[in-house]
Amino acid sequence: MSIKFTESPVKKSELVRVFVKGGIMSPGDFQKIIHTANNLGTSEIHLGSRQDILFSLAEKNPELLEETFRSIQTAYDTDGESYQNIVSSYTALDVMPTTHWLASHIYHYILDTFDYKPKFKINITDPVQNLVPLFTGNINFVASNQENYWYLFLRFSEIDSKPWCAPKLVFGYDLAKLAKRIEELNPLENNMGFQEIYQKAMEGLSINTQAVEQELGYPESTSPYYEGMNRVAGGKYWLGLYWRNNRFSINFLKALCELCLETNIGKLSLTPWKSLIVRGIEEKDRLSWEKLLGRYGINIRHSSLELNWHLPVLDEEALEIKNYLVRALDKQDISTYGLSFSVKTRHMVAFTSIVIEKNPKATEKEPDTFNILYSRDFNPNLSEYYYFVKNVAMEIIPALLIQLSHKYYDQLQVKKPADKPESTTESKPKKSRKYQCSSCLTIYDEQIGDPDAGIAPGTEFLKLHNDYTCSVCDSPKAGFRLI
Repeated sequence: MSIKFTESPVKKSELVRVFVKGGIMSPGDFQKIIHTANNLGTSEIHLGSRQDILFSLAEKNPELLEETFRSIQTAYDTDGESYQNIVSSYTALDVMPTTHWLASHIYHYILDTFDYKPKFKINITDPVQNLVPLFTGNINFVASNQENYWYLFLRFSEIDSKPWCAPKLVFGYDLAKLAKRIEELNPLENNMGFQEIYQKAMEGLSINTQAVEQELGYPESTSPYYEGMNRVAGGKYWLGLYWRNNRFSINFLKALCELCLETNIGKLSLTPWKSLIVRGIEEKDRLSWEKLLGRYGINIRHSSLELNWHLPVLDEEALEIKNYLVRALDKQDISTYGLSFSVKTRHMVAFTSIVIEKNPKATEKEPDTFNILYSRDFNPNLSEYYYFVKNVAMEIIPALLIQLSHKYYDQLQVKKPADKPESTTESKPKKSRKYQCSSCLTIYDEQIGDPDAGIAPGTEFLKLHNDYTCSVCDSPKAGFRLI
């Protein structure tokens, strides 16, 4: 199968990229952005995988751009990729379990300390959530168990390289200081190793650190759920909005911003899956939001098979490949719960469990061929990928993905070590964790499970399905906090 296109792809140099720091913005600021995009001649915007906003420049008006973004104190770029947005996992708050000390104000304080436009990709993430990838940045700060202390991971190369972990945890309000110093060293042009980068960056800096006493633990990575109207603790709702073709209508977004302002929604957030999340919707306003979706014909009932894909921005070929594979897999009526997929037609850092990679061709007459890769333990946070097959035709990829999904479910089975001799001493019991419902304070103890919901003792909370709810008050899984 060969996919051809008549229209030429939009180049990044023809786009305005709006750096929504940490993926967080107010409805008022978003309103100004979309009005500016509309005034410049576009009827739609796109969302980037680094929580940025993109729109095409039908009319170049640098004065209007400068005036708009200066008024909302937001950085932007019009010449490709000179600068980068800062990614954060703020968007996962109230949507899924998070580290116990991480709260909204922590993210805001840290992001406010970044008072410059970074040239490196910077990630500020919570390892408990799985909505925002940990290591797609060059400088990756990952929350530790110590309150407001963060791991530092450096990564400057391709898909198969593991990030390097610094020997010290860094205090949250010093992250920007350290990141800026690393950029000033210009480590890529100076060909510096990770250890040298870290040591030189720390020289002369007065920052708070703690020794890394334990390695970062990687929870099982399952495909994230980020769409639809969902109830959270306290009776409020969050709404996730996803467009299949990543073309968000300006007219709908204008109406969305107006409804946010009318119903006192203070923040919007973007996900790397090119979706928009509205949180804090009151029960009394739920009908207004449902009417808004109905008036514009917005679908919020996509299958997980449709949702769990990551594609390069404005890559029509990758979108066509995805659509073909989704249709083919849907006919097989298979489950892909827990898996995520990406289509790689050009350079990109993958953060999904399975990657469909298009091979370059020597001539146009050659047929398209693809490689299929999967991450170790199907967990992309481990940053190790293996080839499943190489140089295969598009037509057989669906059957191979089904085989790979069986491999994934097989490795989920609990395996008993057959060759391990029986111990004569009493083995230590596996540590279980406890999570508490923020609404009614009910505790989920992993050692006990939830017998009323048919969940067996020993079931880890992070392995519960995303539609799990509190057995007492029906609050969603996202309403629980690790205690």
